[in-house]
Amino acid sequence: MTGEYQFFAAVLVGLMGAAHCFGMCGGIVGAFSQAMPAHQPLQSRLALLFAYNAGRIGSYALAGALVGGLAGALGALFVVDSYLAALQLAAAGMLVLMGLYIAQWLPLLAHLERAGAPLWRAMAPLRQRLLPIHTPPRALLAGTLWGWLPCGLVYSTLTWALASASALEGALIMLGFGLGTLPALVAMGAAADKLAQIIRKKQIKLLSGLVLIAYGGQMAYIALNQIR
Repeated sequence: MTGEYQFFAAVLVGLMGAAHCFGMCGGIVGAFSQAMPAHQPLQSRLALLFAYNAGRIGSYALAGALVGGLAGALGALFVVDSYLAALQLAAAGMLVLMGLYIAQWLPLLAHLERAGAPLWRAMAPLRQRLLPIHTPPRALLAGTLWGWLPCGLVYSTLTWALASASALEGALIMLGFGLGTLPALVAMGAAADKLAQIIRKKQIKLLSGLVLIAYGGQMAYIALNQIR
């Protein structure tokens, strides 16, 4: 798959994960909104909100570059075709599990999210030091920390970035994914209740899950063809 295709596919994955974002990050976005100064003009609130999300997406891109670059370096130790195909199969499996999770059919990834919770708790003192969040630089730093929140959707896409075996492509995949999650999380921070109600509908969750499962299946098909 070309880098451009993977970027836009990752944007789609982020968009389809909106239902999970509302459940996973709703409390964090709410706390962030409360940490902003009251009676602030809408323009200033939006500037802080976008800086916050820019930090989050930047952390995603950095993580993608790290895992993609690591996989590329390790690739020199293996037969490249089978090694990359195995990584792609793992990424496909994670996307299918994410689809099953979002559709509320099989919540296995919830266990993975809980496994990363201690790291998030350990970062609590750093997050507290940034309060109150009243300037874009503070919001950017707070968002950078937010990017390391344990999240099954992020882990699934990171596996995909790992399978790219490229620091650049890994960063682009995670950048695309982060941009795909942006509409839902900005709307959440702007208190767009109507959009939140739509995304939380069972039918939307089911459709999103099916799209992720289908994409995971396509990725698995491509990987299996590389092994033959």
